[in-house]
Amino acid sequence: MADGGGSQQQQKQAEREIVVPSPNTSQSQLPITTAAASHTATAKKLTLVPLIFLIYFEVAGGPYGEEPAVKAAGPLWAILGFLIFPFIWSVPEALITAELATAFPGNGGFVIWAAAAFGPFWGSLMGTWKFLSGVINIAAFPALCIDYLEKIFPVFSSGLPRYIAIFASTIFLSFLNYTGLTIVGYAAVLLGVVSLLPFILMSLIAIPQIRPHRWLSLGQKGVKKDWTLFFNTLFWNLNFWDNVSTLAGEVEKPQKTFPTALFAAVIFTCLAYIIPLMAVTGAVLVDQSEWETGFMATAAEMISGKWLKIWIEIGAVLSAIGLFEAQLSSSAYQVLGMADLAILPKFCGRRSKIFNTPWVGIVLSTVIALAVSYMDFTDIISSANFLYSLGMLLEFASFVWLRRKFPSMERPYRVPMGVGGLVAMCLIPSAFLVVIMVIATKIVYLVSGLMTVGGIGWYFLMKFCKSRNLFQFNNGGGGGGGGGAMLDKYDE
Repeated sequence: MADGGGSQQQQKQAEREIVVPSPNTSQSQLPITTAAASHTATAKKLTLVPLIFLIYFEVAGGPYGEEPAVKAAGPLWAILGFLIFPFIWSVPEALITAELATAFPGNGGFVIWAAAAFGPFWGSLMGTWKFLSGVINIAAFPALCIDYLEKIFPVFSSGLPRYIAIFASTIFLSFLNYTGLTIVGYAAVLLGVVSLLPFILMSLIAIPQIRPHRWLSLGQKGVKKDWTLFFNTLFWNLNFWDNVSTLAGEVEKPQKTFPTALFAAVIFTCLAYIIPLMAVTGAVLVDQSEWETGFMATAAEMISGKWLKIWIEIGAVLSAIGLFEAQLSSSAYQVLGMADLAILPKFCGRRSKIFNTPWVGIVLSTVIALAVSYMDFTDIISSANFLYSLGMLLEFASFVWLRRKFPSMERPYRVPMGVGGLVAMCLIPSAFLVVIMVIATKIVYLVSGLMTVGGIGWYFLMKFCKSRNLFQFNNGGGGGGGGGAMLDKYDE
């Protein structure tokens, strides 16, 4: 493979050699720089508006969960955090996703990017890190739905009824995902509108009650600032912009649609956080310790009445459903993409004959989510975030290295910076990731380390299976051509 120091002609020749298998035809090879993963000529694909709302639910789902930032550091720091942090984290991540998802418009997203930059080992490890962090996060959403429903139906608070409710809701939501990405996309639009409406009303009703000087409060005297909670809250509420890249092959005209959708989603998401936050911090004066997750519903009752509190609580359930559907879609299509690349056996990429959805990926993600949904998984969630941070550091490195390695590769959207500027853009969020990882607990290091070792072992297990022809891999199985050959090239 040509590197960044070769001639332009050599670089172009090397770029033409990079191929990915088509999900439709196992024996065909398409240039990774130009080929979108198209599965059928008649399959419906995601259009702009549903894609915007899917990205929105990948990242946020509404201002639910931003309240601990106020508890941790006071109103002013919370407002500044949600104003400034998007420029430090969200915008760079969205720009990277826009460039690489349009340059490599196939299912798998960041797995393809890492494999193209550093070889199949790193592509496989990226897949492990991001998949585990994704499916563990998925497990939280049905439990969150039941947490809100138990306020109306106390029978779901504990014991067998709660377990049955979590199981049934997980299966039902997974089946909705199975019915097709187009349905999920339009459901995300409906869920997004209905769940955001009460916050819009609350913000409007709060205007006469707002006292701007309350925005300048640094918190109550004597209350120690919890910077770990503060930064974790910002990170939790404003990450996962790259998740949607795993289903790039399902998007209509991805080279044009992806950048527009990402930029619209960034603006939409940031406004959905900052407007309600400023409305409530300006209109409501309560003890700082009351700013727990869910306080927005209490604030709505204080501002307008119980009817608005109930609506926001219903909106929280709808938001959790949207988050579940969006993240399950990303995880399922990541499995399909990894099968296309021969990182996973070919059967992992099977689609439903009725709905054309990656049913193996959906089943695998659902089973793992169910397995952890009954556990006390605070440390597991923290470990998932740690793995996600490792994946993001690899993603930033892949982005910069691909620009250096293949400078003349076709990029329908290109971040308007040279390699030096890209390094500078990635350094700030990378430093933040390192801080998040440094402050992790010992148990998080242990669990994350075990998961990483498992991911490394999985790569060599799959390599052994190829060498022994134990499973069929994409484009001929074994150690044959197609996806396997493409990744073998990167491993040189």
